[in-house]
Amino acid sequence: MNIIRVKDYEEMSRQAAAHLYKRMTAGKRMTMGLATGATPERTYDLIIEKAEGDNQSFHHIHTFNLDEYAGLDSSDTNSYRYYMNQRFFNHIDLPKEQTHLPNGMAPDLEEECHRYEDELKQTGGLDVQLLGIGSNGHIGFNEPGTSFSSRTHVVALTKETREANARYFTSMNAVPKHAITMGIETIMEAKEIILLVSGEAKAEAYDRLLSGGVDEFFPASILKKHPNVLLIADEAASRTYAGRTFS
Repeated sequence: MNIIRVKDYEEMSRQAAAHLYKRMTAGKRMTMGLATGATPERTYDLIIEKAEGDNQSFHHIHTFNLDEYAGLDSSDTNSYRYYMNQRFFNHIDLPKEQTHLPNGMAPDLEEECHRYEDELKQTGGLDVQLLGIGSNGHIGFNEPGTSFSSRTHVVALTKETREANARYFTSMNAVPKHAITMGIETIMEAKEIILLVSGEAKAEAYDRLLSGGVDEFFPASILKKHPNVLLIADEAASRTYAGRTFS
């Protein structure tokens, strides 16, 4: 695991954007795994800024998002399809038919999981996967206890995860209780993984990731077994590790 520690969220985002943009503009056909939430927002902004300045096309790229809420239509402002369109896809030259998310409104969610896996396999799998980490160690919506051999599946969201996402909804009751997420094995098949960790709220997770063992009850720990992980963490998240303070 290659670890880069930076001063703050802005620098973390700049490092991530520069790394991803270099990959995205190499000219080769490429499949990217993307994340949502607050952590990657500035990374997407910076890629957009650079692409606009360079008049860069991304017609050679396919994207697959980690997850989508069950029961939310793509037009719902809290759906991840809406998030990706507003935060990223609408601002770059990337054909919409090459952007893929699970369908949270599919009549058969289990069948939708199989369809999504098949669609990903048809593109040749993920070249690079962008990840954040939950305070409980979840990656995607793979909660503690998820099998490391899991593929794309329907998951019941924990109270902790729903509470963390409640700020985006009108009330806790409005937060969906289920989601479709890429499985851990699916994520681990990516050729490269970029993990972003930012803020004091993620400091404990960062510490456990680096100092703890590989355990299904801390899903992100499996990343220690991946041969090509770039971890970019800001000072607030990485200020301590195994009881030591970094200056």
